[in-house]
Amino acid sequence: MKLLRRYLPILEWGRTYDRNALTNDLVAAVIVTIMLIPQSLAYALLAGLPPEAGIYASIVPILLYAVFGTSRALAVGPVAVVSLLTASAVGQVAAQGTAGYAVAALTLAGLSGGFLMILGVLRLGFLANFLSHPVIAGFITASGLLIATSQLKHIFGIKAGGENLLEMVLSLFEHLGQTNLITLVIGVCATAFLFWVRKGLKPLLRRIGFGPRLADMITKVGPVAAVVVTTALVSTLHLDESGVSIVGAVPQSLPPFTLPDFSLDLVSQLALPAILISIIGFVESISVAETLAAKKRQRINPDQELIGLGAANLGAAFTGGYPVTGGFARSVVNFDAGAETPAAGAFTAVGLAIAAVALTPLVYFLPKATLAATIVVAVLSLVDFSILKKTWTYSRSDFAAVITTILLTLGLGVEIGVASGVVLSVLLHLYKTSRPHVAEVGLVPGTQHFRNVDRHKVDTNAGLLSLRIDESLYFVNARFLEDLIQNRVQEGTRIRNVVLMCSAVNEIDYSALESLEAINRRLKDMGIGLHLSEVKGPVMDKLKTSHFIDDLNGEVFLSQYRAWDQLTRFPYPVSSMDAASL
Repeated sequence: MKLLRRYLPILEWGRTYDRNALTNDLVAAVIVTIMLIPQSLAYALLAGLPPEAGIYASIVPILLYAVFGTSRALAVGPVAVVSLLTASAVGQVAAQGTAGYAVAALTLAGLSGGFLMILGVLRLGFLANFLSHPVIAGFITASGLLIATSQLKHIFGIKAGGENLLEMVLSLFEHLGQTNLITLVIGVCATAFLFWVRKGLKPLLRRIGFGPRLADMITKVGPVAAVVVTTALVSTLHLDESGVSIVGAVPQSLPPFTLPDFSLDLVSQLALPAILISIIGFVESISVAETLAAKKRQRINPDQELIGLGAANLGAAFTGGYPVTGGFARSVVNFDAGAETPAAGAFTAVGLAIAAVALTPLVYFLPKATLAATIVVAVLSLVDFSILKKTWTYSRSDFAAVITTILLTLGLGVEIGVASGVVLSVLLHLYKTSRPHVAEVGLVPGTQHFRNVDRHKVDTNAGLLSLRIDESLYFVNARFLEDLIQNRVQEGTRIRNVVLMCSAVNEIDYSALESLEAINRRLKDMGIGLHLSEVKGPVMDKLKTSHFIDDLNGEVFLSQYRAWDQLTRFPYPVSSMDAASL
């Protein structure tokens, strides 16, 4: 039963579900449903799919996540960045508007879902940690600019294209002469209104007497007013006859059963994009889920989240959708509206199903310019250039990773941008650990503590070199330690003993072991003893499985102070047997 609860979290929270939780979940579901209807339509268009695909991708995936996910507030569905990635990936294998394009989107969702499920079952959620936050921030900032720029064509009412920022901007300038003025007015007014709703509506509501929670909820669903008003204007004034592009007919139906195409040729073309979408989607989702869970002291299981998101994407693949993940905006709205359990998501899915059957005729005259304005306002909140200043001040290597990710994403497209982000994250980690901080330490007078000789006034001994290694030792940095010790002992001709203080070393791999053996042999030939201190138990257990301890030209000390005390009193290299008798 415990194993079943691990894979089906619904069995855990479902046992304590009560009337109060039901009420809160229903209220949250109503608010999120109202918000999701125009948002789902907009993100589907961003992905290059029919608007109904956005609604379909928000029904079954949400239900499946409610069963398999661990977050009580995460709202799963189409999001801006994943929609852009979908358009980029699928656009390379099929033309927009064709059946092949829709099938490719289904296949992409299926591959992404399968990949996430495999990672979850194998408990590989930790792999997401290799994608650094600065790189993610850079990618999302660049993606936000690309998405906003890509939507300007709908606001101007022109046909423009481009895969990167330069191409998009040039294409927009080339087609500016085709601008539809009515569409432009609708798009600009809708954009201005949506920005005002974000910044000015809540203070206005508070001034006229609304409570903080009610004012916040009205602000969250305020964008629906732009949809209602612009749709009514187009319908009443027949503006579609004047060239205003509208959503048009949206099928009145529940999500259909669909079949992805897992042919070898298509899978080979979409495999890498699916992996990249999975990684980006999971990182975004887990970040939101953990942030919201922390506010209520709840726990998120990253491995089970992989399974929950995997199930959601598989659901999207077989019900007319495309890749989905946990969205920041809708999840925050869900949380603020009082959602207690994933059942709120299930109720949202029911609300969207009702909308898909009964309300879709109401969006027939919805201008695409309004949907574009919705996307622009949403994604510009993701753009954060302050990360450049922060990383420049704090870490130049992180700054280099951020600016490189931004430039590659803007200049070469989102796929290369996200791929470069993954590679940069790994390379950044390898670079930082390849040159571990190694401090020469001395004894703080009157204590048994040792500190960096460059930072503190400490006692040292000319014949004793004490080095504190502040990183685990593995193949990337093993040679660095060899060279550092070799250079240091050559500088100090009076050195008779070297002590490696290993209090921060959690792992020594085989490559590092071979380097330690080389250091030991070299120092022995030079008449210098090599000693270790404060070695952690698991590390010592591994070392004992080799011949290194037996061959060590010195001793393993329990503490650095004991090493200092003994080796300053007996300054010449001693064998392990002699040291044990001291």
